[in-house]
Amino acid sequence: MKAVIVACSWILPWFLRRRLFRLLFGWQCHASARIGLAFIAPRRLVMEAGSFIGHLTVCKGLDLLELQEHSSIGRGNWITGFPLGGNRHFVHQPDRHCELVVERHAAITNRHLIDCTSSVRIGAFTTVAGFQSQILTHSIDLAANRQSSAPVVIGHHCFVGTNCVLLGGAVLPDCSVLGAKSLLNKAYATPHRLYAGVPARELKELPADLPYLTRTVGFVD
Repeated sequence: MKAVIVACSWILPWFLRRRLFRLLFGWQCHASARIGLAFIAPRRLVMEAGSFIGHLTVCKGLDLLELQEHSSIGRGNWITGFPLGGNRHFVHQPDRHCELVVERHAAITNRHLIDCTSSVRIGAFTTVAGFQSQILTHSIDLAANRQSSAPVVIGHHCFVGTNCVLLGGAVLPDCSVLGAKSLLNKAYATPHRLYAGVPARELKELPADLPYLTRTVGFVD
């Protein structure tokens, strides 16, 4: 029923859609937040001041979608999850969180694929840039012969280049860059670094005073 309501609500202006979502679903949408012509249907939605979701983005199967102040998700993104309960998959992970959290002033641009079977967190002032990057939090555990998942964490003031792949358990440290077409398949801990390659490895140190890494406004001219 929620999916039908969300789809049919496209004919309404945004201020009426926002009121409808708050009334029927209990979603928290700030008066200055906005959703374009997109299919957004998590169990719980939190959109803080100035946050935005662009046209033709699909978000379904999540327990939580949270956009903090002045964060954004662009056009044509495909964001899915596998909620807790009701299926034998992932029963060995009762503490799993099926959610996407985009922290303040962070941005996911256009036409990316994000699997939120486990938690995905995008740090403040971070940009998932370009097109066609994939964040995949679940896969088949060949040794255990079952589906398994692990979170993906991207730190604050990071830059993820176009067409990257980030797998479950990956961590991109604060103030770091993931080069275009890279595969991040492990947790790194050293900030202010360029990581790149297949699989990604640490290539060089980044100056701590780079303007991108110290900015206080998310939008880049």
